[in-house]
Amino acid sequence: MNVVVAVTGSSGAVYAMDFLKKCPGKKFLIVSRWGKVLLRDELALGEKDLSPFVTRTFSDDDLAAPVASGSNLIDAMVVIPASTSTVGKIASGIGDTLITRAAQVCLKERTRLILCIRETPLSTLTLEQCTRLSSYGAVIMPVSPPLYFGPQTIAEEVGTFTDRVLAQIGVRTGRGWRAEELE
Repeated sequence: MNVVVAVTGSSGAVYAMDFLKKCPGKKFLIVSRWGKVLLRDELALGEKDLSPFVTRTFSDDDLAAPVASGSNLIDAMVVIPASTSTVGKIASGIGDTLITRAAQVCLKERTRLILCIRETPLSTLTLEQCTRLSSYGAVIMPVSPPLYFGPQTIAEEVGTFTDRVLAQIGVRTGRGWRAEELE
């Protein structure tokens, strides 16, 4: 599996880190300028600290990177966390960074695009943009961890959400709500 993982400047770096640790296969990381600030402020990490969990990192200003072309096999792209600014650019067809260009490629190639928005409340404009992106095939996943498992730690709470994101790309981890009743 080839997955592009993008980190933008909306709070929630812990979700990106957990997803990178759990996601199997080849992961190609892109961190926006504000994503780098987010990593530093929230986790005291730099982009290089994520390199053990990824196959390769591309600069967000490198529009000649292979993930900017639909001729390369990408199975999914996950933007985690996704800022409303990034969502707005993607919804408007603006591909001026590698993150937004790779997202445009996913939309045109009908490749799974998952946008994990970490913002509240959402403006009417952002809701309209999310609706538009959903109609184009993107999966809109506001960062909203399920609590029905009774997580005891922040790590467990984060993990329940990233397990749901992994399920969206076909990787089943964790358990389902009342899953034992299906056995």
